[in-house]
Amino acid sequence: MKKSIQLVPSGISIADNAWGGFYRGGTYLLIGPRKSGRTLLSLQFAMECAKQKEVCLYFTNMRPKDLMIQAASIDFDLQHYMNQNLIIVVKVAPPADLADYKNRDELLIEYLKDIVTVVEQYQPCKLVFDELTPFIGFENLSLLEETFLETTEKIEDSGITSLFVLGEPAAPSSRLILDSVNLAATGVVHLQKQTDTYDRTKGGIITISPNIGHTEGKFKANYYIEAYKGITTDFQPVKRKTLTGERFASLEDDKFKSLSEIDIPPVNYSLSDFYSIDDFHLILNNQIALFKSTGQTFRLVALKYADDLERTGLLSINQLQNAVRLAIDKKDKICICENKILILMTKDDQRNITNIISRLKYNLPVLDEDQLYEIMRRVFIYTTKVNEETRNADDLLKELISGKKFNRNSYD
Repeated sequence: MKKSIQLVPSGISIADNAWGGFYRGGTYLLIGPRKSGRTLLSLQFAMECAKQKEVCLYFTNMRPKDLMIQAASIDFDLQHYMNQNLIIVVKVAPPADLADYKNRDELLIEYLKDIVTVVEQYQPCKLVFDELTPFIGFENLSLLEETFLETTEKIEDSGITSLFVLGEPAAPSSRLILDSVNLAATGVVHLQKQTDTYDRTKGGIITISPNIGHTEGKFKANYYIEAYKGITTDFQPVKRKTLTGERFASLEDDKFKSLSEIDIPPVNYSLSDFYSIDDFHLILNNQIALFKSTGQTFRLVALKYADDLERTGLLSINQLQNAVRLAIDKKDKICICENKILILMTKDDQRNITNIISRLKYNLPVLDEDQLYEIMRRVFIYTTKVNEETRNADDLLKELISGKKFNRNSYD
């Protein structure tokens, strides 16, 4: 039975203070380099769960004794909660040398499926997987996205809040793997380790970034590793003052500035939202390879905006791009190419295109129908789909980027 969406304490102070906790049934990633405090933060997440008298399933490749020592360093009596079956520790062995296997992806799929099997056995409220990195080294990124999304959806459907721990990607290929997993995440906790190795209590920078919900936004703070306390931060919640009747009466005397007069800098989107043309090209080739082997079709959508769109003052290009980002599904990919927004839709369904257009209109920061019409008549759409004659990404991209077949009527 699905539980209603609600915020629950996470044990991660910056997330609890800034967001009010994690969404029950959400999937969160904890990313950081070695010795940055990832395991300590994971244990705090598990400890908070146990204190709420809820069961936490804790996957780890550490020896139970070593995990207990780590827990004791933050004054967490892990054995006590294990005896009460509030913390269930499951030892996992990382895959052997994957180079010895003909089809490494099939092996890794079985590992991810095993997570669901164990979850169904214990039916926890929260889940920690420390760490996931060795289990997601897929060669086919599209297959990774599909498998990981399927795994997390099964876990989420049971109302389980998950925290998956991942290593900091060092190579471009590792970054693409991380981005593939991030598509299924509700939010990300990122630890950036302090380079000063002489001060062992100095942690570094912690950043929390939402992918879905958590409209309060992204937050950053210094974090510290303290004995018997664990990971602490210097984050200070913003105190919101309420306005009295007297204060409301004086608002008209203040020197307010119109929002339209404020110059908002361009938004720097993460790789998980927008891909460079080179990365998009690579992802397309992976998707074509998947089509050749499984017959799974997909579609490319291109949105082209008129050169005068921004000059009209009706909408900035950044606002349009952000509206598209909010309109697509988790598994879809976006690339910006000159005045075109390219979208890879992994599910070939005409209704999905209609849904994107509908959600796009909803997410545009415009309420006036006349203004909305003026914007939409300056945006054009063209779609193409993979077929047996498609050889590589260039075959699909050359058709969209040429811009000769855009249909104005699709938006009028």
